[in-house]
Formats: sequence, C-alpha cells, structure tokens
Amino acid sequence: QVQLVESGGGLVQAGGSLRLSCAASGSTSSVNVFGWFRQAPGKQRELVADISSSGGTAYADSVKGRFTISRDNARNAVYLQMNSLKPEDTAVYYCRAYASPYGHYWGQGTQVTVSS
Repeated sequence: QVQLVESGGGLVQAGGSLRLSCAASGSTSSVNVFGWFRQAPGKQRELVADISSSGGTAYADSVKGRFTISRDNARNAVYLQMNSLKPEDTAVYYCRAYASPYGHYWGQGTQVTVSS
C-alpha cells in the first residue's frame, strides 16, 4: 500500500507560478513511477507529467517548457513546478504512484485555479 497526499494548490493569476508537492508513505520502495494528472470540469483526467525511478521524465505537449516534474527519493516526495500558468491549466491535480506489483495509487487531489 502507498498513501499519497498532495499540497500546494491555490489561486494564481495567469503568468504566475505554483509548486505542487506529493508526499508518499507506506511501501514507497516499491514505487517505480510517479505521475501528475489533472482533471478540469467536464473533461477526462489527463496525464501532465511523469517521472521514473531512474529520473526519466515525460510531459504532455500542453505543458512542455512550462512545467517541471522532480522527485526526492530520500523524502519520498514528488514535485510539479508550474510556471507561466494559463487559465486552461485550471483543474484538480492528482498525484499517482505505480508500485510494482501492487498497482496504481492516487492522492486526493489539489485544486489549481488560474485567473485571467
């Protein structure tokens, strides 16, 4: 079992920055991949970025060059630095962990609202 708790969401003006954090606990040594997802009202949940245990990263085209995912294995934490935020980035952001062989685990989500 892996428990995830997100923090760092809030209200920001367009062009601003936020840093999301996800604290993991439990069987964290089994986590291979951390990911950040988001879900806007009326839309499907989508992958924003993910990072493997070796540090390899991948990003959605819509956030490339603006968002940076990172992880601190010593602190069992993963972060999402979001710069140059746009109103279309408004969504609930979720942290997800893939732990082998147990499967996927989700956090409760944190709201990000970008005003124009």
